[in-house]
Amino acid sequence: MSRLTVLGGCGAWPEPGRACSGFLLEHDGFRVVLDLGYGTLPRLLAALDSTFADGLDAVVVSHAHPDHMVDVHGLFRARWFGRRGAARLPLFAPRQVLHRLRALEEEEGGDAALARVFQWQTLPAPAYAIGPFTLHSVELPHFVTNVGVRLGAADLAVAYTGDTGPDPALADLGRDADLFIVEATDRAQRPGTPPAPEGPLRHLTARQAGDVAARAGARRLLLTHFWPGNDRERSRAEARQRYDGEVLIADEGRQIDLP
Repeated sequence: MSRLTVLGGCGAWPEPGRACSGFLLEHDGFRVVLDLGYGTLPRLLAALDSTFADGLDAVVVSHAHPDHMVDVHGLFRARWFGRRGAARLPLFAPRQVLHRLRALEEEEGGDAALARVFQWQTLPAPAYAIGPFTLHSVELPHFVTNVGVRLGAADLAVAYTGDTGPDPALADLGRDADLFIVEATDRAQRPGTPPAPEGPLRHLTARQAGDVAARAGARRLLLTHFWPGNDRERSRAEARQRYDGEVLIADEGRQIDLP
């Protein structure tokens, strides 16, 4: 069985009843979570049917913004207090993520505890073997180091942008992917939302996400990272203006069978 479960699809902060960025990918009995933003940990534990995250094999984090990684600290506590002495969980993430976890766990011995729970591997980096997958990563433009990731197996390819502005590398990241998870923040959809900082774009619109998926030749597009309050069906319609394939919405609890 191969499937992706949406743990959260909001950007910045979660709407009522929703959560921020997070996805659980299952393939050949291997389970890897992609990002754990605000509100995703309870959904992950429910999907695993375990208070202590038993059955989780690896964690991949795109970048250090809290809407993508703050619940990794909750996962640490579940493992540290509930499964101390268990095998370490591989954690693939930019160095800034580790620094933020250290700041959250600053009591004496915190570094040692983190090292006993997680086996940290830096991103971006050359390809890693991770269960049945090969993990490829590429740095993409954002306000902090952000890594787009691609998990490829013999019969499956899933790619995820994290947060990014437009970049030529996106087409290669999602090239012929069975599922391309692309952020579609669309801050401008909400009247009165403060504008993004001046300078190069650091987020995508839904229309740009559709364009990225089309250039990549991805088989399906999953839109995510919606600004709270956005009209998700409007975002889907705008992505379809640029992409002819199936456009899915990252609604919490959604399960997508793969490939």
